[in-house]
Amino acid sequence: MPRPEVLDRIQEAEQEADDIVAEAEEEREETIAEARAEADEIREQAREEAEADAQERLEDTREEIEAEREELIEQGESAREELEQQAEGREDEVVDYVTDLFEEAVHAQT
Repeated sequence: MPRPEVLDRIQEAEQEADDIVAEAEEEREETIAEARAEADEIREQAREEAEADAQERLEDTREEIEAEREELIEQGESAREELEQQAEGREDEVVDYVTDLFEEAVHAQT
């Protein structure tokens, strides 16, 4: 093979190598861009899921608090009713006690 042909083939091979490298770099940049976009999507999806989970936990906690509140109110009302019943049952006793105290005070002054 004559020397000019060898040089031409070398130049062609170098050009092919340069083209292959350029194509590989372009593919690498595209792959990196796609990976970044996918990572952004994954982060956004994770953020949305975390926000939804937090909202759900907040709602669950609010429901638990409301249930506890209702239970406490019921217990308070029950205790109040019990105390009222006890107080009503002791009205005569209290009246007698106050009357006795009054009579003692009157006798003490005379």
